[in-house]
Amino acid sequence: MDNIQIVLGSKSPRRQALIKELRFPVEVRTMDIEEVYPSDLPIAEVPEFLSKLKAEPFANDLRQNELLVTSDTVVLLDNQLLGKPKNETDAKNMLRSISGKIHTVVSGVCLTSLEKQVTFSTKTEVHFSPLEDAQIDHYVKTFSPFDKAGSYAIQEWIGFIGVKKINGCYYNVMGLPLHDLYRAISSHFLK
Repeated sequence: MDNIQIVLGSKSPRRQALIKELRFPVEVRTMDIEEVYPSDLPIAEVPEFLSKLKAEPFANDLRQNELLVTSDTVVLLDNQLLGKPKNETDAKNMLRSISGKIHTVVSGVCLTSLEKQVTFSTKTEVHFSPLEDAQIDHYVKTFSPFDKAGSYAIQEWIGFIGVKKINGCYYNVMGLPLHDLYRAISSHFLK
């Protein structure tokens, strides 16, 4: 499609699998960055800020026709940001906190080429049924959700039994809002 080469700046196997479904040529490049943000930044703006931060180390490495995609996803509950759990106890506590409640998943995406940079955020509302402690314990022990915002993946067992409905993009909850991503690439980077 118009000779565009996507460069995905992410180690996430979920993002890597998702972006390939858009049928652009994709190359994965990763760099380690410390994911820090200003303490006074509104929490809904954190994912977009971090997606831009993740793009910075690649600034001098992009070539013509390459489009860098960086992203960050967080879970927002009661005006608190739930990132990735630090350990098993933290993971279980996060799952208990979202049990029986509605939370918002926000993904920030940054698209960077040699010519310009475009950022956007996508929000999805997730309704969780009440979870029993035994279900939470089983999920954390079996699936080790330590690399997942909010301590869960909607496409895993806990999503099957716990998520009763969503309002918004399913793929956003997985970590990459494909519909909005495709629209942004098409409108800003394809001729």
